[in-house]
Amino acid sequence: MMKTFNLKYIGLFIAAAAIVSCDIEFEEPIDEAGAFTPGEADFSNYVSVGNSLTSGFADNALYLDAQLQSFPAIIAGQMEFAGGGEFIQPLVNDNAGGLLAGGVQILPNRFVLASDGMGTPAGPAVYTGQAPTTDITNTVTGKLNNYGVPGAKSFHLGAPGYGNIAGVATGQANPYYVRFATAGTSTVIADAAAANPTFFTLWIGNNDVLSYATSGGLGVDQTGNLNPATYGSNDITDPNVFASVVSGYVTALTANGAKGALINIADVTSIPFFTTVPSNAIPLDAATAGAVMSNPQIQQYNGGLQLAAGGGLITPAEAALRTISFVAGQNFMLMEDEDLTDLSGLGLPNLRQTNDTDLITFTSATVIGTTVGGNPQLIRGVSVPLEDQNVLTATEQAAINAAQGAYNATLEALAAANGLALVDAKTALATVANGGVSINGGVLTSTYASGGAFSLDAVHPTPRGYAFTANAIIDAINAQYGSTVPKVDVATYRSIQTSDAVN
Repeated sequence: MMKTFNLKYIGLFIAAAAIVSCDIEFEEPIDEAGAFTPGEADFSNYVSVGNSLTSGFADNALYLDAQLQSFPAIIAGQMEFAGGGEFIQPLVNDNAGGLLAGGVQILPNRFVLASDGMGTPAGPAVYTGQAPTTDITNTVTGKLNNYGVPGAKSFHLGAPGYGNIAGVATGQANPYYVRFATAGTSTVIADAAAANPTFFTLWIGNNDVLSYATSGGLGVDQTGNLNPATYGSNDITDPNVFASVVSGYVTALTANGAKGALINIADVTSIPFFTTVPSNAIPLDAATAGAVMSNPQIQQYNGGLQLAAGGGLITPAEAALRTISFVAGQNFMLMEDEDLTDLSGLGLPNLRQTNDTDLITFTSATVIGTTVGGNPQLIRGVSVPLEDQNVLTATEQAAINAAQGAYNATLEALAAANGLALVDAKTALATVANGGVSINGGVLTSTYASGGAFSLDAVHPTPRGYAFTANAIIDAINAQYGSTVPKVDVATYRSIQTSDAVN
């Protein structure tokens, strides 16, 4: 059976479109010899360092077509008009997207946009039209220019053994880095610096808050903890740890006089992963809403809140926040919230309904409105609360924003101190998210699937989104160094891909 996201209860609409790859065109004419110059920069050996965004990761996988259209590859192609040299990436073998280790698949294939069997888009599904052939035991050797490692947090780039295959099973190593690490004890940043760049881009720090966000805040805000060895996979990195390691990376990359660009951290909560599923995703008619509100457990809970407020155990405002109310129309969803006052002594759980300040995770679409054990009386989000990982609360968003703000302050200071370009990815993404940006023949937005900017994992860009990112970086480089690297025509890069070769 085809496995897709259950969109029945959230009213999502995915526009059907024929998605095709196009030949690349340019915003500036490129037929004039010597029209483009490097200015104060030297693009002869451009090296990119970062995480999945640098690698070209899209649709929940690293696959060849998207990798060839990573933002560093796009930039390198444009740098050739201003003295840029060859740009080599650790390319995977195919467009399946999965990874193997010794012939055993360890990471899934990419997403494609599947239909319902009648041509109507149904949602993202795992591609099965091709078996993966990229095995991490077949390592890439020789010169490289792209050191983007999907999943890497800031402190991972300087961690010895992050590319040791023996550590993959225990989570101490990264299978993507295993493919091109120069040795089992090497570090990403040492390998990148050894490539002797004349110019570099560094984009790191997104994952230091992203995993916390996409888990619905299940991790820990480690601000104040300077030992990343004690962090969990979903934790927020301490800003001082971030500042220390990234400062070291800049020192390593500029040691031989290289110039470069630092890219700041966009607001992770503005990506489709948090803007696609509404907080009032439960549609009820009057009869159903009335039946729900007649449930004795809900009546007892609401009554208990009033008693708690009357006894001074909670404020009237918290009682109002926690009071459950389902009506005809679109309804906010029942959820757990551990930040609420503990009333377990009164037999009252920590429940409330979502509100406009909450962000609902994209993956919650698979559970909202479904029944538990096939019991029609037990509906997730109505009579059964959503679990914490499905909702990012205002408190959790505040922790993310504080960390992002500190990281970006560090990047701004490092760029100024070292004479590097600073790329304001935060503002660029905000423009895409808030109404979109005009491109040839249309508008690029962050709307899931149909907006063009984001791939089907709702986190990573499409090639079109990466092209937009590349142009933003080129603008910052040209402004900093007086270069005239031409930009690309964003509209000629593809967005999502459709296929019914799925599970």
